[in-house]
Amino acid sequence: MSAQDEICHLRTPLVEKERTYKQISDDVLNTLEKGPSKYWLIGFTVAVLTLTLGVTSIGYQIATGIGTWGLNKTIGWSWDITNFVFWVGIGHAGTLISAILLIFRQKWRTSINRAAEAMTLFAVCCAGIYPLIHMGRPWLAFWMFPYPNSRGSLWLNFRSPLLWDVFAISTYLTVSAVFWYIGLIPDLAAIRDRTTSKLRKKIFGVISLGWDGANRTWHRYEILCLILAGLATPLVLSVHTIVSFDFATSVIPGWHTTIFPPYFVAGAVFSGFGMVLTLLIVTRKLMNFEHYITVNHIESMCKVLILTGSMVGLAYGTEFFIAWYSGNPYERFTFINRATGPYAWAYWIMVSCNVISPQLLWFKKLRTNLVFVFILSIFVNIGMWFERFVIITTSLHRDYLPSSWAMYSPTWVEICEFIGSFGLFFTLFLLFIRFLPAIAVSEVKGVYKFAQKKN
Repeated sequence: MSAQDEICHLRTPLVEKERTYKQISDDVLNTLEKGPSKYWLIGFTVAVLTLTLGVTSIGYQIATGIGTWGLNKTIGWSWDITNFVFWVGIGHAGTLISAILLIFRQKWRTSINRAAEAMTLFAVCCAGIYPLIHMGRPWLAFWMFPYPNSRGSLWLNFRSPLLWDVFAISTYLTVSAVFWYIGLIPDLAAIRDRTTSKLRKKIFGVISLGWDGANRTWHRYEILCLILAGLATPLVLSVHTIVSFDFATSVIPGWHTTIFPPYFVAGAVFSGFGMVLTLLIVTRKLMNFEHYITVNHIESMCKVLILTGSMVGLAYGTEFFIAWYSGNPYERFTFINRATGPYAWAYWIMVSCNVISPQLLWFKKLRTNLVFVFILSIFVNIGMWFERFVIITTSLHRDYLPSSWAMYSPTWVEICEFIGSFGLFFTLFLLFIRFLPAIAVSEVKGVYKFAQKKN
């Protein structure tokens, strides 16, 4: 055995089972040619019903007004912005897996990047709903775009962080969609060549853009992917940095802090990887992808959770230290109130889920236990939702004047809209895995021989 073969023999395989290239294509693409499974139909039915609940509640809110939410004069933001930041954060893992890991040539990304990229698009769609319905009159959303108009002195305030959100989210969605679509092209061409249906052949022939699989085509494809990865990588940092500016550019105690940009970015990647783990553990079981989405893939993502969870915990501690060190009594009160005030229960749920629970992943036995990782990934997203709630609501409910102090509780409309956003997310994701390959077949073939176990 040569030295190179010996090194490959020591590495963990990226595909656990010996397969031919044709068998890899069959394993992934045959799932698209068969009818939907019973479990897929059950999940899709539940998702559509949940989406219908959300659409109905949004329709009621638009017809009645923002007064259907539980906001008041002191707490002007709460679940609406909490859910917006939550969904934007979930979308970050897709870009990280797709772009940054591609640039750093991390081959373990190939089995999970397709689903993560799709998750990014669907999460950003869910996030985009909240600024629209928060306007009260979403049919006037086009006012947020700079174009020649006859509205006189009414023009965009480019100093507003909310306007930055419009440009950040639209740019993020556009670049992520292009990156996702370009990566799909070789697999769309494979579906075109395999299908016997004339209609499917025509449809996939159009959307595969005439892919012929020639050497020159592959060369240009790989260059384009690297260029798009280079463009997408700054988005991981910039988009959630801009979202953090919604709060950091204010003068409200608990928000006016320079730590928010890196703090929000780390939290976004943390929550995004939590959702990727939740989806992939279910997908690998339902779609019989155990040989492609392996325990080693899950373990690698768990290591990212340890890193980002520790960064989030450091940010929590830094916030308290700076509040004490600044000598500002209002800043001190805000953070003491978070930990001991009326919403202390939310704060300690946040700390337990985001700081304490990820530390269990230091143990290899736990991070390779899929049931444990699945449960932990759900706790991560619960904790990250509570983080946004704590930052927003507990910083607002205690004003400078005790006479302005107020409490907040969501109404049934807000709860139904939030549940409905999950319905939209899972409806889109289930449609994706039903009609498009959930694993990048061409990329898995490209790394199949790398670190493959020798007989």
